[in-house]
Amino acid sequence: MTELAFVALGSNVGDRAAHLDRARVAMSLLPATRLAALSAVEETAPLGAMAQPPYLNQMVALRTRMEPTALLRALHGIEASLGRVRASRWAPRTIDLDLVRYGERHVSESHLTLPHPGLPRRDFWQRELRELHDMLGEDR
Repeated sequence: MTELAFVALGSNVGDRAAHLDRARVAMSLLPATRLAALSAVEETAPLGAMAQPPYLNQMVALRTRMEPTALLRALHGIEASLGRVRASRWAPRTIDLDLVRYGERHVSESHLTLPHPGLPRRDFWQRELRELHDMLGEDR
């Protein structure tokens, strides 16, 4: 059975649009996973107090049979393959892939919390989720 997972993409280093594109392609190649919908790309101010360039952000909906932890591990692998270095929490990055929601599941583990705890505070994520739900004809 497939689940609908929502992944937020962000980049503020180098060719931001190309990083988003490469991440989308890599996600589309994950096992038992397909891209179901893509939100518009938008530019946002960085979060946190560190001075850095603005982000390009987008959210994708994936239909997947991967379990949440396996999907998160795969997303971290994509980040690493695209040059992501985990230096400090709010540091600039080539690519950031956040698993925001996974079906209706609630997960609270040391390495994964679903829905993502940042969702209520990130207006752009909420906009992008609404856009995807509208595209997919899904209830929120």
